[in-house]
Amino acid sequence: MDILTLFVIVPMVTVLILVFAKNLKQVRLISLVGMAIQFAMSINLIFAYLKERAVNKDIMVFTQDYTWFESFNIHYAIGVDAISVVMIALTAIVVLAGVFISWKVDDLPKEFFITLIILSAGVFGFFISLDLFTLFVFYEIAVIPMYLLIGIWGSGPKEFSAMKLTLMLMAASALLSVGIFGIYFNSNADGGALTFNILEIAQVNIPVAAQNLFFPFVFIGFAVIGALFPFHTWSPSGHASAPTAVSMLHAGVLMKLGGYGVFRIAMYLLPQGALNWTDFFLVLATIGVIYGAFGAIMQKDLKYINAYASVSHLSLVLFALLMLNKTAWSGAIIQSLSHGLLTALFFALIGMVYGRTHTRDIAKLGGIMKTLPFIGAVYVITGLAYLGLPGFSGFVAEMNVFVGAFEHADIFRRILTIIVVSSIVVTAVYILRMVGKIMMGPLVNEEHAALLKATWYEKVGLVLLLIPVVIIGTMPYGLSEMIKESIAPFLERLL
Repeated sequence: MDILTLFVIVPMVTVLILVFAKNLKQVRLISLVGMAIQFAMSINLIFAYLKERAVNKDIMVFTQDYTWFESFNIHYAIGVDAISVVMIALTAIVVLAGVFISWKVDDLPKEFFITLIILSAGVFGFFISLDLFTLFVFYEIAVIPMYLLIGIWGSGPKEFSAMKLTLMLMAASALLSVGIFGIYFNSNADGGALTFNILEIAQVNIPVAAQNLFFPFVFIGFAVIGALFPFHTWSPSGHASAPTAVSMLHAGVLMKLGGYGVFRIAMYLLPQGALNWTDFFLVLATIGVIYGAFGAIMQKDLKYINAYASVSHLSLVLFALLMLNKTAWSGAIIQSLSHGLLTALFFALIGMVYGRTHTRDIAKLGGIMKTLPFIGAVYVITGLAYLGLPGFSGFVAEMNVFVGAFEHADIFRRILTIIVVSSIVVTAVYILRMVGKIMMGPLVNEEHAALLKATWYEKVGLVLLLIPVVIIGTMPYGLSEMIKESIAPFLERLL
């Protein structure tokens, strides 16, 4: 069996074994072992990719192609480049950390872990797919379980939040399906057969009129899950109601499908459409960056703060992609990785604080560092990394984005870049206020003087997420070069 298909097989085998688990201990152990194997496979994939790339200069490596529906030319076609590999690694880290953070879930634990792992299987399948139809199927497998995870295991107005998220993402999927079939029915413009294969479509000169028509369908279809303004409203309410591990996976991984799809499908297959629509979507992305940052300042609930911060930082990914140059694109990929790790860290930490204090209101929190030193220390480090302190992944990502964006000589893009750069100041305000208020100073509530210290499984989950944040921040060169090499053939389509 090929190395990539295992990323779909292992989660599904784990789910099958979980069905026969008899008690909570078995559920935890099976989930942990299955996702630990997945994590080990992702590390192995990185080294295997580097070894293969040294001798194989194709756009994608480890490619396999099996016919599913011959009459429509639908294939199970898979392959990866550096961008796919790092996204797979991010997913494996966040899912494994999520298992540790969810160690004490006692409400239908078997069903919870089964649903969570099915979602992860969809994400892994999405990142390895080279066939548009297959990619869309895996996308839906990744999105649909969110309704159950929030609606059943969430808190607050969970039914409303789950329904809002599902309806908005399904509406986006409808737009996306129109765009995908639009590409499919124009994939024989040069006289060949209709195909869903991304690499084959890239060799076809799709008519400019068709590109201009279908680019916004594909872009919006993917960008809605990437928190594109003004279609972002499902995200804060979804995060606020979701259980901790679901918020981690949702913000840390699932929302990355948006930027990845925009890059891999919309911009690669419809390059002329991308060039013609860039200015319009750049304005929306810029508004999203600023709106998300100011929205975070106005919040008093820790989850809502992180949710609006995610809107801002993911809008920055879209902003960088729309700049259409190598440096900005490299920044977009690194920003996706950095945001995935840091937002998962924040949601994990918020869940730990809430589980002990039973509040997420920053006005009711204070002096937590004294009673929870490990959680407090990681909270401070995560906050500093999130606002772009040198030595952490956030700095590397944002510097690439801003330098790449400012490479454009036209005044329009430079003005938008200056507006986006100003969001750093706003980010510093809400991060430092949040960290200072809930971690430093005197205890606000005397009942918080004897909170339960961080458990071993919570520490493991946090460290799993924190280590790559430091590695990317201190040793970014290898990752950056890997990504830029994979970006090159995509950029050639736009020149």
